[in-house]
Amino acid sequence: MTGICTGRVAAVTGAGRGLGRAHALALAAEGAAVVVNDLGVAADGAGTSAGPARQVVEEIRTRGGRAVAHTGDITTDDGARSLVTTALDAFGRLDALVNNAGFLRDRMLVNLTEDDWDAVLRVHLKGHFLPLKHAAAHWRAETKAGRTPDARVVNTSSGAGLLGSVGQVNYSAAKAGILGLTLVAAAELARYGVQVNALAPAARTRMTERTFASTMAAPGAGVFDAMAPENVSPLVVWLTAADSAGVTGRVFEAEGGRITVMEGWHPGPTADKRARLTPAEAGEAARELLAAAGPIRSVYGAGYA
Repeated sequence: MTGICTGRVAAVTGAGRGLGRAHALALAAEGAAVVVNDLGVAADGAGTSAGPARQVVEEIRTRGGRAVAHTGDITTDDGARSLVTTALDAFGRLDALVNNAGFLRDRMLVNLTEDDWDAVLRVHLKGHFLPLKHAAAHWRAETKAGRTPDARVVNTSSGAGLLGSVGQVNYSAAKAGILGLTLVAAAELARYGVQVNALAPAARTRMTERTFASTMAAPGAGVFDAMAPENVSPLVVWLTAADSAGVTGRVFEAEGGRITVMEGWHPGPTADKRARLTPAEAGEAARELLAAAGPIRSVYGAGYA
């Protein structure tokens, strides 16, 4: 198979279903050899199964592509390290990492348990950090050996990480953390030939079907299915390809046929007394600045809280 990723090797986490599966298939269709990682858990993170990862591998091979399954837990140091070694053992190299794995435990803040918080932060945020750490260590070693890579990382955030989402405080915090991770990693890893970007996709998956059922419902026959996960994958494929040279430290939204470059926090109206403010002066200045600032975008679901 030939395409813009021919000769490259990509590892995709959470690739047994939904967006991860779509990414893995699209990468393989463009010539990449793919390490398909999936722990095979339920939508809330319970249980494990090797079936989903192996099924995607079989789909790729049936279509003439190259793929291997990795069913380790990428939220553990050993599991994340073995993701990288699986790519090296099977294909001799690693060129791209797509961090995608995740699940939901949605509750309103006052009902959220400590375990709900820890589990979602572990899978989404730690599950991005550890694979990225071990992939980066490999790429740094390659650079020191005189073989500077042309490597890519695509992290998966969310609109919930950009704006927040009612009933998803743990998920929103984790996805916001992924944005910070992306920006720092892009700056730190540039010297090793690594580009790091983040994606905030909108698509129909096990997670979104339950949370946003009406929005994610499939349309009738003959109508463009804007929420199909396959719509997001072309951008992921391009970001992992050599063609995306020079693009790093960026955050994209992707939905249907739409791509948006997000510009994040930037300074707005400012006041400076050049001396310490009293509380009353601080309040007066803040009110004046807020009146001059633009409106804030609503948190997702704010109208239903």
